[in-house]
Amino acid sequence: MEILKVSSKSSPNSVAGAIAGVIRDYGCVEIQAVGAGATNQALKSVAVARGYLAPMGIDLVCIPAFTTIEIDSVERTAMKLIVETR
Repeated sequence: MEILKVSSKSSPNSVAGAIAGVIRDYGCVEIQAVGAGATNQALKSVAVARGYLAPMGIDLVCIPAFTTIEIDSVERTAMKLIVETR
């Protein structure tokens, strides 16, 4: 599964375009975000991507979960959003 990493500085429209592209190619994508700002941008991106794909008859669902990732040899808790077609 393709993994997209989102930061608090990520543009929701750009991330939404990446989500839509991966969904068209593979049918599902995983989005990782660390922190409140990054999670906010990730969720906005999913909402925008739904709008991009709806005219093509593609409906998205988002499954949130926690995961542990390593950044600079330090374990961090991240929000994992699994986005797939319904």
